Amino acid sequence: MVDAHQTFVIVGGGLAGAKAAETLRAEGFTGRVILIGDELDHPYERPPLSKGYLVGKDDRESVFVHERAWYAQADVELHLGQTVTAVDRDDHCVHLGDGASVRYDKLLLATGAEPRRLDIPGTDLAGVHHLRRLAHAERLRQTLVALGRDNGHLVIAGAGWIGLEVAAAARGYGAEVTVIEAQATPLHQVVGPELGQVFAEVHQEHGVRFHFGARLTEITGQDGMVLAVRTDDGEEHPAHDVLAAIGAAPRTALAEAAGLTLAAREQGGGIAVDAALRTSDPDVFAAGDVAALPVTGWGAALSASRVRVEHWANALNGGPAAARAMLGQDVTYDRIPYFFSDQYDLGLEYSGWAPPGTYDQVVVRGDAGKREFVAFWLKDRRVLAGMNVNVWDVTGDIQRLIRSGAPQDLDALADPGVPLSTLGI
Repeated sequence: MVDAHQTFVIVGGGLAGAKAAETLRAEGFTGRVILIGDELDHPYERPPLSKGYLVGKDDRESVFVHERAWYAQADVELHLGQTVTAVDRDDHCVHLGDGASVRYDKLLLATGAEPRRLDIPGTDLAGVHHLRRLAHAERLRQTLVALGRDNGHLVIAGAGWIGLEVAAAARGYGAEVTVIEAQATPLHQVVGPELGQVFAEVHQEHGVRFHFGARLTEITGQDGMVLAVRTDDGEEHPAHDVLAAIGAAPRTALAEAAGLTLAAREQGGGIAVDAALRTSDPDVFAAGDVAALPVTGWGAALSASRVRVEHWANALNGGPAAARAMLGQDVTYDRIPYFFSDQYDLGLEYSGWAPPGTYDQVVVRGDAGKREFVAFWLKDRRVLAGMNVNVWDVTGDIQRLIRSGAPQDLDALADPGVPLSTLGI
């Protein structure tokens, strides 16, 4: 039973942490709720940082999960700009960077992920950017405006979701854009080579230059400013600014130092949790980007036992699920991974998990050339993942097919004349 004398501590000031705090109060918890974040801003959502806010459609205030006054109204104690240096599981407390300690009865680690850094000469130049935090997005938005005004050149290392969304935003401002990608197509780790070419063509039609099969080896500059980048195939590309968009790593240092079980690297790393988002310590939970989730209820055709999902929906739903589990409720968190992206006039939703090597066939329903289609990744005729591009109101059907684990009629799956709602029944 949970009583008013208990203290629940949330480490991490992102969407997962904020939604967990909200859920604790909504479920009637009357004890102390303490949310500790290492940024000065109160919790905000990250998708606008590479989408609406970055392109100038949304204002700064629109990114926050709640208005700042909500936390006082809900009696959620905010410790912002504060670093947690250690978790003492024996004494049930966390130690803060200012020397203070906070005791907990239940602890939620929602520490998220951090951008991977380029390990090459020149990364200390003023024009080198990362995109993970609101401060990064503010700086990058100002940079894109200036590049567009001055016909400047942005080089992006990495053609993943962040790299492509920033490329689209930069072209919207009028900046010149070159994307350097080690794979032969964009989004290789998500959509594979079969669909990656679609995204390459979309961006090329909008003036983005790609340099595939290469990695950055050096960023050159003068007087602290970027002038160009060099790649491992001997090429040099002009640049005024560089964005490192080579992925993110889970922030597991606290958990590792505390002796919590971590997931294997091939499972994406992260803090290993059970279906209730409980770690190897029954009083410590994890949610959001840092949590390595068990594959339950939807991954019948997968060989992986865990996945780590770095997407908005996982934070949105995982935080509340962890909060309910902290309250002692019976929780099984088995949501299918889901995310969305907007690039120019292309909008998409993706459900499931099917990196290269996990599937044996791709089926496309509709016309990929016209960018209005649904793609399915399958193994042994079972749907692992589906992506709808400029086709709407089918996510529920796609997720039902994934969850069923049933072999599909491939001809029917590819036929737009056969309603998805009738398949797999």
